[in-house]
Amino acid sequence: MNETIKVLKERRSIRKYKDIQITEEELNTILDCGMYAPSGKNKQSGLIVVIQNKELISKIAKINASFVNKEGLNPFYDAPTLIIVFADKNISTYIQDGSAIITNMLNAAYSIGVSSCWIHRAKETFETEEGKKLLQEWGISSNYEGIGNCVLGYADCENPKPFPRKDNYVIRV
Repeated sequence: MNETIKVLKERRSIRKYKDIQITEEELNTILDCGMYAPSGKNKQSGLIVVIQNKELISKIAKINASFVNKEGLNPFYDAPTLIIVFADKNISTYIQDGSAIITNMLNAAYSIGVSSCWIHRAKETFETEEGKKLLQEWGISSNYEGIGNCVLGYADCENPKPFPRKDNYVIRV
């Protein structure tokens, strides 16, 4: 099996991380792959925000967790790096564009030995008053909508086994 196919089939979401920051080289490689994700009409509607400050990650995690009724939830699993992908909602393919960015980064991370997990509720997080204040602090226009969060770090657990694929996944016509 070639390396790309292997990465695509073996990558799993990791929900337990070591308290060790990924390297700058690893981060730059992952971000670069995100920037090369496909986008509708090559409009490149995405915007990538990187956070490695524990306090700020914790603040955003609390907002994110407020949308889930699960006591003690840390939706970012103590990962040392948080990447938030936004996309310009004035571009018709913005959701797909942002999703492609996240997918590229998740697979790129795994290919270089960095674990990851896609976390939802970026849209809701940055629609709150506190989230809007952060966007303003970061100089991000209200045209941008949160698409998803990607946490990165080194796994502090085994790679989970894949669930079986459903029987009717593909229909050939």
